[in-house]
Amino acid sequence: MPPMPPRPAIVWFRDDLRLSDQPALTAAIETGAPILAIYIFDEKSPGLRAPGGATRWWLHHSLTSLARSLERIGGRLDILSGPSLPLLLDLARAADAQAVFWTRRYGAAEIAIDKQAKADLSDAGILVRSLNGQLLHEPWEVQSKLGDFYRVYSPFWRAAQARPEPAPPLPAPSKMKAAVWPKQAPKTVALESLNLLPTKPDWAGGLRDTWQPGEAGAQARLEAFLDNRIGQYASLRDRPDQPGTSLLSAHIRHGEISPRQIYHATKHAQHQHGLPARDCDKFIAEIGWREFAHHLLYHFPDLRSRNFQPKFDAFPWRDPQAQELSAWQGGQTGYPIVDAGMRELWQTGTMHNRVRMIAASFLVKDLLIDWRIGEEWFWDTLCDACPANNTASWQWVAGSGADAAPYFRIFNPVLQGQKFDPHGAYVRKYVPELAKLPDPWIHQPWDAPEPVLKQAGIELGRDYPKPMVDHSRARDRALAALATTKTDMA
Repeated sequence: MPPMPPRPAIVWFRDDLRLSDQPALTAAIETGAPILAIYIFDEKSPGLRAPGGATRWWLHHSLTSLARSLERIGGRLDILSGPSLPLLLDLARAADAQAVFWTRRYGAAEIAIDKQAKADLSDAGILVRSLNGQLLHEPWEVQSKLGDFYRVYSPFWRAAQARPEPAPPLPAPSKMKAAVWPKQAPKTVALESLNLLPTKPDWAGGLRDTWQPGEAGAQARLEAFLDNRIGQYASLRDRPDQPGTSLLSAHIRHGEISPRQIYHATKHAQHQHGLPARDCDKFIAEIGWREFAHHLLYHFPDLRSRNFQPKFDAFPWRDPQAQELSAWQGGQTGYPIVDAGMRELWQTGTMHNRVRMIAASFLVKDLLIDWRIGEEWFWDTLCDACPANNTASWQWVAGSGADAAPYFRIFNPVLQGQKFDPHGAYVRKYVPELAKLPDPWIHQPWDAPEPVLKQAGIELGRDYPKPMVDHSRARDRALAALATTKTDMA
């Protein structure tokens, strides 16, 4: 009688689409078992938020990259579509799996699915291991002296830095053995059948020109940043007209690179090449903000739908008019720095972080539109639409979140443009109808003398919109709205 084949182990990929520093994959391979590497596209389970359009585009290419990487070391990626829990359980039973491995997630619905899966699989005699592959420190590891979670970033990050240094990243496995797909298991689907790519119309041309999704693209971005740009990060990170940022956020969002890899690569580059500590520390602190956002999401599961500070529940948001919302979404507000950011977002699936704050402030404070409406638009159009970072950042701008900017801190789009895009290079790139406008008027074309506008080929209201609101009056309106609720918000 032939020997029974070894029972397989299942690796359930989620937001960790890489081979290097992939604890779940490494742990599964170390068992010596053949591997079923799976991805479940789940838009059916209760509470899960469907990915936006830009994220779907990125996911298609990231899964393609992951599948090729697994094939190179002898593995295979199998894709399932539907509710995660029954699919995972049916596969584990059909395969007679000995173990299931996954990387932890921190959203409430995701945690609920994982807890139930762990209970059901354990009841069936299957080993389950969940591992940390997304954060430097787990949310329950960084606590205040009172045993509570931090609501302000600075003390949070000091406490996180006081902990033992994150472990070095794991190397990518050099080989693995793919298990045979069980006959009675759920049917796999082709990646193309998920319809993640836009077709009618195909609006992703700018994304294709801008990005290389996948683990190799993530590593190339990090290396280029550490080799060429991190030395001026602290001084240039707020300048959208300069290539001063890492452009890693979408890669991090999909788990094509881990925070531990970024942390240790940055520390190595700092010590190996004598890079300024100020710049390296500032860059790592931005990873710390992402960390903070995930800790908030874990401890405050309703972060996307509820004000973190309940006193903002009484705030009198305006019902947005379709025309004004579409003007903001399409980069037609009449404020060049806002419009440049919104057009960059639509064209490339990203937006410079400083400009994100300016554009968000304009919606929330100049137009008095609820931050949740802006968050929804960013969720659909950002390649890096992270359930923790996106929401925490919108609440920060709105003043309703943890460690939030006070509501009365209202970004002036003209002054912000003049300070961070002083020669208008960023505006000219994304708002080409203003390209011939001289520097003194590039951020306030409505103040330009008529001969200057004529020379630049601009007629306001025809070639470029007049400002949809007067910022000074909009600021007064926002402060008045705040005053009407100050008793409740005290």
